[in-house]
Amino acid sequence: MFLYVSVHELFLTFLGILILVLLLIIVVLSYSFYQYKTLTHIHKWSEMIDEKVSEAIVYGPEEQKEDEIFNTYSKESSFRNLFLERLVASEKKFSGGAQDEIKKIFTDYNLQKEALKKLGQKKPHLIAEGIQELTAMKVETAVSKIAPFLSHPSAQVYQEAQYAMVVFKGFQGLHFLNDFAYIISDWQQLRLLRSINLDPDQCQQVVNVWLDSQNTSVIIFALRLLRKFQMLAFYDKARALLIHPSVDVRIETVKALQALENTSTITEFKESYEEQPLEVQIEILKAMKLSHDPRCADFYKEKLNGTNLPGVKIAAAEALLALGYHDYLLEIIENDASCPQLVQIIKHALQEKIC
Repeated sequence: MFLYVSVHELFLTFLGILILVLLLIIVVLSYSFYQYKTLTHIHKWSEMIDEKVSEAIVYGPEEQKEDEIFNTYSKESSFRNLFLERLVASEKKFSGGAQDEIKKIFTDYNLQKEALKKLGQKKPHLIAEGIQELTAMKVETAVSKIAPFLSHPSAQVYQEAQYAMVVFKGFQGLHFLNDFAYIISDWQQLRLLRSINLDPDQCQQVVNVWLDSQNTSVIIFALRLLRKFQMLAFYDKARALLIHPSVDVRIETVKALQALENTSTITEFKESYEEQPLEVQIEILKAMKLSHDPRCADFYKEKLNGTNLPGVKIAAAEALLALGYHDYLLEIIENDASCPQLVQIIKHALQEKIC
């Protein structure tokens, strides 16, 4: 009896496992089939949408044919989200009249409804997508809804909100920098700088505020702004940042002073050189090289021969080469008493010049 019960229970256990495996196989196959259908739909829909966009760009709205199938699909949520995604992607590829036609499609099918829905989501990437879509399609009525996301904890979200403010408001859209607490990445700074135009005379006060900021990334952005728009009036203000606690700020200050260069710049670089950390010293040598000032030759020679720091030697050798001191550098190479490290550095500089 005991043997019979054990075999019976074993059979039931095996049967249960078999049923479970079969169920898992059915679930996997069903999911795979669902994924296949979804991908097929996406491919088919993408072709329809791309054709719609192409017709609008090439022929304009007056020659477009009424497409009942397209209009039927355009009422489905999944199709509308893909439609919006493809329009935004297309908008980035075109300009002028083509962009206008794309925005007209966006308006005609009321796709801003889908983009606005995303602003109410909890997932940061969906909110960021919504902001990006509204910005690409220049939905100015959405500015008041986007503005609160400037203080969102997700970098992905607040960066898109920052960019949106600049696209919609220009220089005025940078007001968030006045008390901004987060780090502005180099990539984000580049996006913002490329998106603004300004009259330097109309932004003196606010740029001063940014240069005095406790946020080093805001100071760096302001210094890059000075460089881009040649804001010469801020030269003295920028020069004071050569003693800023942040090395990154000092490096950007050197770049800004070189871009705003006046008759005293080279002298100021020389005077502050010894007080600077190594990274800033190298940046100063690079900036002086760009001036092509022959009066700097002795300074370069001093740094080339009077230090054991490879980075300084490399920058000094390249600066001398830029001034035409090719023969001087060759003499050092050919001198048997020259330091092997120095010879190697000069050979590298000469080779870079040839390349």
